Formats: sequence, structure tokens, C-alpha cells
Amino acid sequence: MLIIHDMQSAHFSGSYNQSDVHILLKPTVISPVSVDQKEALIQSGARHYSEMLSAEKLPDERYLQLYREALERNASILRTDIEQLARSIAERPQTARECVVISLARAGTPVGVLLKRALERMGIEAHHYSISIIRDRGIDENALRFIKRCHGVTTSIFVDGWTGKGAITRQLRASLSTSDIGFQPFLAVVADPAGCADLAATTEDYVIPSGLLNGIVSGLISRSVLNDELVGPDDFHACTFMEEYRAHDLSAAFISAIEAAPIAHTRPTGLHRFGAKAARESCQVLLAAIGAQDDIDDVNRIKPGVAEATRAILRRVPEKLYVADLEDPEVQPIIHLARAAGVRILQRDLSTYRAVAVIKKLGGALE
Repeated sequence: MLIIHDMQSAHFSGSYNQSDVHILLKPTVISPVSVDQKEALIQSGARHYSEMLSAEKLPDERYLQLYREALERNASILRTDIEQLARSIAERPQTARECVVISLARAGTPVGVLLKRALERMGIEAHHYSISIIRDRGIDENALRFIKRCHGVTTSIFVDGWTGKGAITRQLRASLSTSDIGFQPFLAVVADPAGCADLAATTEDYVIPSGLLNGIVSGLISRSVLNDELVGPDDFHACTFMEEYRAHDLSAAFISAIEAAPIAHTRPTGLHRFGAKAARESCQVLLAAIGAQDDIDDVNRIKPGVAEATRAILRRVPEKLYVADLEDPEVQPIIHLARAAGVRILQRDLSTYRAVAVIKKLGGALE
């Protein structure tokens, strides 16, 4: 294990410009484990998912083409949703002049970059930090203390890309409720099909293009890792910086593409406020239905939402993939992944979701 540098004193931004984000993770060389080995260790209860990483593979050309098509199709929608979020945040008395954007690494990091820039265009002094939160292990309190020392706590909001079934939202609230640091668990996301965020542009489960890729669209950082070997009591949670993929990095290109897209005016204002309760109820009904149908007694095996299902196929050992419409352009990237991995694909009603992945049962606790 090799520590690259001390994150408490250095400004680490992955492959982003330093003005876009300060990533409060500790870049570390982490020996990868195979996906199958990781899955067995997770499900046996021998290791928590956050203690290990599997090596990330570069996408094939067909998948990259599907990503580019999704980017072309949805860039304007995402740009519009980011601007709507920024306006709503600017209307809050706590953040009318200054806002500290705390994105949840790593899916929240590209959204945080976009949101910081949108807030700055509105004349708000915006700061962006990206920190780790891990289901069942909590949020990185060392990172929160760092932010508090720099900015206090009153102007901060937490940001993620989307909700799946609300596990991270619940973890955020649980972590901050037992913390004496003083941050409020106000969570803003772009898409909230689970209906559990405090603020969102929409409850629609649509493809946020950055959700289709891993580190090469998230500043070349890995998922965060937390174990005693890598993370000391005064450290930030760890990650790997994927310098070897520098030539394939799309992080800056993604930000530029969204910022260059035209702002549409088709999103009804207040959509999230009116739709969140119905989305939340639909999510719970769907989880119960799939659990009963597939004899699943651990809800963590069910990964609802196109982005969460995509990650399950990329990083886990999936048993099956449900899609609402096999012909929907939004699910073609995940269908491509599923076919390549030999995962069974089934069409069924998914209520507010476009896709749901089911993790294969090996026994024990799950991510």
C-alpha cells in the first residue's frame, strides 16, 4: 500500500481543474480483487463492499457509441435540470449569497461541478467539495470537519446525481443525525425516482450520461474505499487515481458538452414537489413486488434505476435485468452490457423506473 500524498494539505481534484472541485479523498494504490472474489467476500460477510475495489475496464467501442448517443439525446435535458436546481438553491435564504456544494463521490462529482458553475453564473460564491459516503459505514467526518473549518456549516448542501431506492439518502440523514459537526442533511439530486431527496429537478428515471461510465467520466477517481489498512483515524476515505486511463478520460469533455447544450423550457416547475410522494410510494411497491416474485429477502440485491442497474452490471454479479421497454433508447446501453455479460433480460412494468437489476444470491450481506 502506497500513499501518494497527504490529502489534508494538498488540493486533489482528480483530472478536473482545481477551480471545479476539491476532492476530499486520499489517493492510494489499492490492489484490486476480481469481481467474483469481491462478490463472494461481500455476500459471505467476510468483507464489506467498501473495503475492496475491482479493476475498472475501459468500455468497448459500441458502448462508447451508446454513451455518445445518450449524451447527444440528453445533454439539453441535463443542462436544463442543473439550471433549475441552481435556481432553487439560490432561492434558499441560507445559500442566496454563498453556497458550499458537497457532492457525494463519485456519482455526484460531475453534477457538483456543473452545479457550482451554474451557481457562479447566477452571482453566487460557490465552493465545491466531493466527499465519501458509504452505506452502513457512514459519511467521512474528517472531510466534513475540513469543510467546516473552511466555511462553517450553514451554507452547505449535499449533492448526488440520482436516487436508486434511497439507501444513500437514508445513510446521509442517519450519519448527520448522530454527528456533532453540525451539517444539515439537505440533499439535492438531478433525478429522484425514489422520491426521497429534499430537492430534485425531476422524479423521472432518465439517463444522466455520466451515470453510464465509471472513473473516466468522474475525474479518473475510483469508488471510495474504507478499511483500516488504508485509512487512519485522521485520514479521508481512500480512492485510486486512474492515471493509466488519462488518454481515455472524458470528464472535461462531459462537462463541456453539458455546458454547451441549449437550455430547454419543457420541465414543469415544482415537478419534484408534487411527484415525490407518489414516486416514493411507487418505489416501495415495486421493491416489494420484485422481492416477492423473485424470493428476495435482502432488498440490497435489488438495484432500481437505470444508473444503479448499470453500476450493478459493471461492478457486481447480476442475475437478471428487468427493463420497462426493450425498445427504449434510454436502456440500450444497459442492455448492451447485460448481453455482453450473459445476463438474462426481461421486460416488465417497473412503475417509475426504466431498469432494475437483481444481484445473484451467493449468501450473506450485500452492497
